[in-house]
Amino acid sequence: MIGPEAASQIEYYARALRAPRISEAFRRLGEQARDAGWSHEEYLAAVLSKEVSEREASGAGLRIKAARFPGHKTLEDFNFDHQPSADRNLVAHLGTSVFLTEAKNVVLLGPPGTGKTHLAVGIGIKAAKAGHRVLFDTATGWVSRLQEAHSRGKLAAELIRLLRYSLLIVDEVGYIPFDQDAANLFFQLVSSRYEHASLIMTSNLPFARWGDVFGDLTIASAMIDRIVHHADVISLKGNSYRLKQHQPAATTAH
Repeated sequence: MIGPEAASQIEYYARALRAPRISEAFRRLGEQARDAGWSHEEYLAAVLSKEVSEREASGAGLRIKAARFPGHKTLEDFNFDHQPSADRNLVAHLGTSVFLTEAKNVVLLGPPGTGKTHLAVGIGIKAAKAGHRVLFDTATGWVSRLQEAHSRGKLAAELIRLLRYSLLIVDEVGYIPFDQDAANLFFQLVSSRYEHASLIMTSNLPFARWGDVFGDLTIASAMIDRIVHHADVISLKGNSYRLKQHQPAATTAH
């Protein structure tokens, strides 16, 4: 058993280091270490591992909350059976967050209800758990943010601030057309992150229709070039999974 003086010292050091899990774990792990015959080094590693794992979990939770996801959708919960066009291996690779270190983008295309947002959020949550800062919004939400910064003369500063985020998720590109000013602002967002930081974008429209969204084929083409130059593009097919879930069961005629 550890003596009261040593225990008091450990608790003091844990507070000084702002490592509260050490205070919670050192007695229990000490008993386990004595019973199992651990070396001093093994015991120390176990105590520090507890602190680090709990701290990482706490940090991940804060990053997930700060990302403003519309819901907690994980890659593990994604229904690949309903969406066989989604490449399982590619999605698993994106879940490792390696693409963020390469400043690559991800584009998810497909009709409404086919799982684009689910995959975007799932990849984003994996990124947050891996220590990356993530921020989610719809395309119109991003434009509103940029318009507000532009009106205050702070657009350049806002674009620089957003580069602190390893990943921005832009959902629902194409659901609402942009006017010329909005299209220009959106283009600046894409350009500012080109080869510097990653985007995940979801759209119900193929690239060939993006000119309709941005009202200018030249802007749309320049934007697409920057997005897909270093990107994984996933095209989802099929009917809405949400609608399928809410369809009434077929009845048997008598």
